[in-house]
Parts: sequence; structure tokens; C-alpha cells
Amino acid sequence: MELELRHLKTVRAIADAGSLTRAATVLGLAQPALSAQLKRIERALGGALFERGRHGVRATALGELVLERSRIVLPAVTELQQEAARFARAPRTARHLRLGGTHGPLLGALVDRLADVAPDARMTTCTSWSERELAEQLADGRLDFALAGTCGSAEPPGAAGLVWREGAVDPVFVMVPEVHPVARRAEVDLTELAGEEWACVPGDGCFGDCFTAACARAGFTPRRMYETDTASLVHLVQVGRAVGLCRATFPTTPGIATRPLTGTPLAWRPLLGWHALTGRPDTAETVLAQARMAHAGVAASSDSYTEWMAAHRVP
Repeated sequence: MELELRHLKTVRAIADAGSLTRAATVLGLAQPALSAQLKRIERALGGALFERGRHGVRATALGELVLERSRIVLPAVTELQQEAARFARAPRTARHLRLGGTHGPLLGALVDRLADVAPDARMTTCTSWSERELAEQLADGRLDFALAGTCGSAEPPGAAGLVWREGAVDPVFVMVPEVHPVARRAEVDLTELAGEEWACVPGDGCFGDCFTAACARAGFTPRRMYETDTASLVHLVQVGRAVGLCRATFPTTPGIATRPLTGTPLAWRPLLGWHALTGRPDTAETVLAQARMAHAGVAASSDSYTEWMAAHRVP
């Protein structure tokens, strides 16, 4: 006999009632039938589950083990049944969208827009510094869509079957304290920052190599690069410890000036990715359109980026 959920419920009922007679009444069975069922369950599990005495039954060591596991299994199955019933009753238009992205304002802006255009969709999000990790989650089916990016013309994160579509091409800006000598410049030449220490958010793409190469072309080697989270990056710039690198969409922040680099030596391409076999084309086009509009909204919130776009006549 294979163990079934109803057998665990029977064992649970006997333990709760404290006697076979009372358990039989609760379960609506005759006491001999319940005793026979318990014997079959004990044979399937390999030993006695209860010791019988004048005052009822008491769980053996094996019985305690089974009861302990049943306290986990039975509620989990009940929750699964309830969730499945809710899912079956939900409108057919409802979907679960699993979105991933690197850290930054774009993922939140996309979620906000999708919540308006697909109010019945359930959305979950995850973030990672690693574009490769996001690509792996798309390939494994753990994500439906991912917002990532590449430096300049570099290839997007590779994995078989993935589709990547470009959302925009952004210049990379520098972040300096508002009191920095270049803070009021329309553009900053990279050579003017040769003596600075630097800070940026981490990643596993080629951005670090591209930055080092841009500095080499400008005739210097960066003194130091702090890789840290966004909040720490902002702090390091605000206190004058380092000059930061950021996407042009970085929002206006007190105490910090973000400025474009002369000649745009560094660029960033925001990308939306999905799996070709599992992503529905109509859904993918909707999410892509909303991602592009989310990017436009985020860009508009950056004073320095809107000024740069006006100066370069970017529509």
C-alpha cells in the first residue's frame, strides 16, 4: 500500500482525539474499521505509530516523526488546493508576469505602466547586478521578461533561445558633488577628471573594460574604482570621496550634479529580453512598448538628460 494524504489525516485525527474510539466518531467510521486502517498504515510505514493503553493512545517515536511531517505537508496541500481554486476562478485575461531587472528606476517604472495597462495581471519582480544571471533565469523559465543592458555595441547576455530588443541608447554621465569645479559645465572632458577616484554599481558585462579603455584614450589610468550599491555610490559622491558613473536616466538627486562627457565616450543600451519559445509575441510587444515608454518617462525626470537631449536634438 502506498501512503496517501488521507492516511496522514487519519493519523492526525487519532493523535488529536487521543483514542481510536473518539477518532472513529470524528471520522465517521466504525472503530474496528479504523483499527484495521491504522494497521495497514503502520505496515506501509514500517512500524507502530501509537502505543495503546487504558487511557487511550500515545504516539511512538515513529508516530511523532510522522505527525511532525504531517504538520508541514497537510497545511501545504490545503494551501495549494485553495490557490489552485483561486487561479481556476480568475478571469482568463489574468496573467502572472515575472519581471527581472538590474538595479535602477526603469524596472519600477515598467511595473507602474504595466499595472495600468494590465490591471488583472499579477506581477512579481527580482533584481540582480548580474545580466548573466537574468539571462539564465529567462533561459530556465524562472522569468518572463528581463531588463538588462549592454555597454556600447557589445552583445547582449548570451543564452540559447533568448530574444533581446533595444529600448534606447543612453550616454553615460558622471556624477560629481554640486561644489565640484566642473559641476556647472554643460559637458565635462574626461581628462579633467584624471586625478579623481571613481565609483560605480557592479555588473558582469564589459562596462569596466570600456571605461578603462576610454580613460586610456584620454591619457590616464583611473586611480581607484569603488563598486558598490546605489545608495553608497550617492554617498561617496556627495561627500566628495569619488566621482560616479551613471546612466543618463539617473534621477535628479540633492547634492549631486550629473554631467555628460564630451564626445560621449561611453554609452549604455537598455534591453528587454524574453525566451522565444515561451514568450507570447503579443505580450512581448506590449511589454516592450511599455518598457520604451517607461524609459522615456524616467529620462524626462533627469534634468541633465533632458538638457543633453535638447542640445543634441534628440527627439
